[in-house]
Amino acid sequence: MKLNSNLRAGAWIVACAAALSTPAMGQGAWPDKPVTLVVPYSAGGPTDVVARMLAIPMGKSLGQTVIVENTVGAGGTIAATRVARAAPNGYTILIHHMGMATAPALYKKLAYDPLKDFEYIGQVMDVPMTLLSRKDFPAKNFQELLTYVKANKEKVSIGNAGIGAVSQLCGMLFIHQIGVKLTEVPYKGAGPALNDLMGGQVDLLCDQTTQTAPVIKDGNRVKVYGVTTSKRLSTMPDLPTLDEQGLKGFEVKVWHGVYAPKNTPPEALAKLNVALRAALQDDHVKKRLAELSSEIVSPEKVTPEGLRKHLEAETVKWGKVIRAAGVQAE
Repeated sequence: MKLNSNLRAGAWIVACAAALSTPAMGQGAWPDKPVTLVVPYSAGGPTDVVARMLAIPMGKSLGQTVIVENTVGAGGTIAATRVARAAPNGYTILIHHMGMATAPALYKKLAYDPLKDFEYIGQVMDVPMTLLSRKDFPAKNFQELLTYVKANKEKVSIGNAGIGAVSQLCGMLFIHQIGVKLTEVPYKGAGPALNDLMGGQVDLLCDQTTQTAPVIKDGNRVKVYGVTTSKRLSTMPDLPTLDEQGLKGFEVKVWHGVYAPKNTPPEALAKLNVALRAALQDDHVKKRLAELSSEIVSPEKVTPEGLRKHLEAETVKWGKVIRAAGVQAE
């Protein structure tokens, strides 16, 4: 009889507990030195914020420091390549968002296969996105925004954190759906893109609430036109969705997962999964993620199988969107 998702998650927890009670990899208990958590984007950006939140409680669970290391460039593919080629001993792991699913369609040449060159530790969280403009942008609401960008077209700029970043994907989907070509301005990370939006150097930005929620709630530094989820956020109930304002079916929800190099020993993977689960139950982490309008995924998704299935489905979904938009990087 086929186990349901909750039973599978429970079975994985039991397996992890068993791994924790046995000697690791024949050389004493793993880990016996710090673990490096590689982040594909710049310090201060949304993925970096998530990584640094998780690092301390994960380190407590592992009994070793978890070092966050930013390896930026090429839409996250440099970091992913580094981890794919790292020694498969559990000491170098990767946190990455949905860029793991979009890279195969975005890049002509990819030095790794997201579905074959990694071991899966678990999915982490879902993050909504918001569509923002600089504070003095002429449009006061979303309908005025549509009218303005259709009248001004290439004169309107939309920032992003670089090729393959979720802000670029969200902006690409927005451009594709409204049928108007805007001027895309890539940055080396979400932090610099948001800073330039607030400074008036770029007109629009679509980015994660882990980055945008604080400035939205501040109320004085940007304009916000909507959220990219299918339902309104409980933390910002007055903010309408783009779907309800006319962009039917528009939904972009950013997810994060944690990976290790292929052939990492099962004992290390089990302990890393236990540490990830412990971090997601940490009171500070839960409070902070709630403040940023982010949602921890269900227990059955915080498993290798849960992450693998989600990555497979998202690779198919975004591959269709990217190919339809005709976007590809070298």
